[in-house]
Amino acid sequence: MGRYRKRLLENFQDENFNPDTRYELAYKRVKRIKGFYIHLLIYVLVNAFIIVSSFNRSVLGTEVFFRWETFSTALFWGIGLVAHGMSVFGRDLFFGADWEERKIKEFMDKDKSQKWE
Repeated sequence: MGRYRKRLLENFQDENFNPDTRYELAYKRVKRIKGFYIHLLIYVLVNAFIIVSSFNRSVLGTEVFFRWETFSTALFWGIGLVAHGMSVFGRDLFFGADWEERKIKEFMDKDKSQKWE
């Protein structure tokens, strides 16, 4: 767990930390997570509509399906969606909350077992 996150958790457990402030921080976090999931839902719906309508036009013979224009919106909006997810979930999105500590312990245990004493 990172130093900043550890310090933040210690502040949550501190008896001097106002319960109203804790509620406010939790409320803001829930709102950010909810905003990300709404963004994800709109991304899926809009891009599904674009791709399905392009596919339908290609089946009718008026257009070619595999064109840059068909998938460019999904690609660039997807990059923005990943950035939004990283801002909401942070590093925990890929590595988990205590990934660093687990990896350090794993390497230390590995080094310990390889030494001849």
